[in-house]
Amino acid sequence: MALEILLIPLAALLAPILGALLRRWVSIPLIVFEILLGILIGPSVLGWVQGGNALDLMSNLGLALLFFMAGNEIDIANIRGRTGKRALAAWGISIAIALAAALIIGTTPAAIAIITIALVGTALGTITPILRDAGLNKGPIGTAISAAGAIGEFGPLVAITIFLGSNSPIVAFGYLAVFTGVATFAFFRASHRERPWLAQMVSTSLHTSGQFAVRVVMALLAALVTLALTLGVDFLLGAFCAGMLSKVLLRGVPSNEQELVEGKLEGLAYGFMIPIFFVTSGVMFPLSALLEDTRALIMVPVFALVILVVRGVPGFFTLDRGATVRDRATVSLFTATSLPLIIAVTNIGVQEGALSTELAAALVGAGMLTVLLYPLLALAVSDPQKVGR
Repeated sequence: MALEILLIPLAALLAPILGALLRRWVSIPLIVFEILLGILIGPSVLGWVQGGNALDLMSNLGLALLFFMAGNEIDIANIRGRTGKRALAAWGISIAIALAAALIIGTTPAAIAIITIALVGTALGTITPILRDAGLNKGPIGTAISAAGAIGEFGPLVAITIFLGSNSPIVAFGYLAVFTGVATFAFFRASHRERPWLAQMVSTSLHTSGQFAVRVVMALLAALVTLALTLGVDFLLGAFCAGMLSKVLLRGVPSNEQELVEGKLEGLAYGFMIPIFFVTSGVMFPLSALLEDTRALIMVPVFALVILVVRGVPGFFTLDRGATVRDRATVSLFTATSLPLIIAVTNIGVQEGALSTELAAALVGAGMLTVLLYPLLALAVSDPQKVGR
């Protein structure tokens, strides 16, 4: 355990160094290095880190913060507009394509449900830093990706609650309705009532040890995650909604102070907790089982292509008419980038005995390929005049 306390943060520290060294030739998302370093120090290679309950807890906290940050990036106005409607329609098409693929691969109803859910996600929290660094997080492209990503994060979490939870679908839907009602009421209250005392507390503690803004946001995250767990709703849905709610709650804070708060949250999330999740995912990745199964190994690139068809092809049409092919391809490739949700849903499948370890590893490996390749391809095909703005 003592060695794990040292090696996990060291792997997280080494990842951006490797990224910086290779950036001269190719820009690789940091999570690729984090996962690969986790595999290196894990049981599949060096065996220095074996995992355990404490590491699982830290990993889940990192995963929760990843979905929280994804929710925090969402602009509700984008989802309500025409782009949001097209993104929702595209996700419906994705479900149909994914279900057709899952019926071919899956052998049981549970396996079919898990594979379908794994194929229809978009890693909004993962691609947002890449979009921001490239200057693509604003404008029509950013709006389209944000809308597709919001639905690609929220929809699968709802499906996990209804179809993969411990309750029957009818009971799960009832609990989900209760959770949605509470969250909607909280959004309504936060949107229609000013809180000058909150803005004052944030301002006076922003540069002190009080850090009220960070504490209130973390308390909100804990509250919605606890509510979700109590109702049998997937805890990641609670984290996702907490991210959306916190943005609304802090809307009355001056914009310059909001930027400072967001910087502190990003530092906590992307600087510490989220890297722990990805490094731990690498530690727990069953590389040896995948390498020993030729069929599963072949399925890694196959699944990556299936994800491109499932999410990328419908995503190609989410921009307005008149958009260039390059812009549509950029949105398509970013929309087809997925990994955290695949890790979460395949873990459920393995624990429930619905998925074999090899098939789960193939799906996760495909998710790793989408994170490695699709953002790189998206930036390569994007309009140079729009990158870096």
